[in-house]
Amino acid sequence: MRLDKYLKVSRLIKRRTIAQEACDAGRVKINDKVAKSSTKVKVGDIIEIEFGNKSVKVRVLDIQDTTKKEEAKDLFEYIS
Repeated sequence: MRLDKYLKVSRLIKRRTIAQEACDAGRVKINDKVAKSSTKVKVGDIIEIEFGNKSVKVRVLDIQDTTKKEEAKDLFEYIS
């Protein structure tokens, strides 16, 4: 699955266009490498997102095309 779509489906970022902009600005990394919005996400990948002065690091646990709001948190786990 594309990184921008995963960020939207998992509710880490609310809108896909905002996810694309964050990727294009170099604020999203997969496994410590800057990632484009078209980068493929796999189970086990570590995604790091920089929101201004705050950084969020998560591990991908599952990939689904669609998900309910309550189940979105089951797609990833926060790490350090």
